[in-house]
Amino acid sequence: MPAAERVLLRSVTMWLLLQSLLLLASCLRSAAAFPKGCYPSEEEGLKTFRCSNARLTEVPRDIPNDTNKLYLDSNRIPFLPRDAFRDLPLLLELDLSHNAIASVESGAFRGLAEHLHSLDLSSNRLVSVSKDAFSNLKAKVNLSNNPWLCDCRLQELIRTVDLVAGSSGGIVCHSSAQEEHVGKAFLQVIADTDFCNVYKKTTDIAMLVTMFGWFAMVISYLVYYVRQNQEDARRHLEYLKSLPSKQRRSEESSTISTVV
Repeated sequence: MPAAERVLLRSVTMWLLLQSLLLLASCLRSAAAFPKGCYPSEEEGLKTFRCSNARLTEVPRDIPNDTNKLYLDSNRIPFLPRDAFRDLPLLLELDLSHNAIASVESGAFRGLAEHLHSLDLSSNRLVSVSKDAFSNLKAKVNLSNNPWLCDCRLQELIRTVDLVAGSSGGIVCHSSAQEEHVGKAFLQVIADTDFCNVYKKTTDIAMLVTMFGWFAMVISYLVYYVRQNQEDARRHLEYLKSLPSKQRRSEESSTISTVV
């Protein structure tokens, strides 16, 4: 083989080897950026990122921003902070089931309103969540199997979100102001009880009691003030009676004018 061909062959071989090393390094670097137990894939033409059973204690930060389906189920995530998914504008499905989520900050799903169509928060530790946390969200939401407190806040939340078909029966009262509601499906309870109306009546009664209390204090003070002035005037008149007649008449006129 001519020397020129050997040099060319060697150059091509070195170039291919270099390209392979760069590709391998790129793959290793990408893999290293993901939390342990997380990996990207493609399912039915959609870019998927799976972190199921990865022992996560927070939402990962290095999720590819072109992800369409995100699985964070069966982890140990305790709460969802504001803007937790802000950098995932193409997200369609989000699975957060079987975690330890007890708190969802307002704005946690900000940026997902336009595209997200499925949100699974089932089997967590949610007791009470503000409806503002799901503001403008159009996704079908699963809130079943959480230890819910049945009150006006939950009633407003249920009215705000679009529940996954068949999941409403799993929203059960774990606690309630009325003991007979515990263990019952929330939708069954609110068929007979309007928690927000009860809360409004309780608030109105509390305001009336407070206003009555203030009114009673004002009346009591006025009565005390009048009686005190009357007592002072009586004592002064008795004092005047003990004075000589001319001085008494002068001071009586002054006292009567003052009282009037």
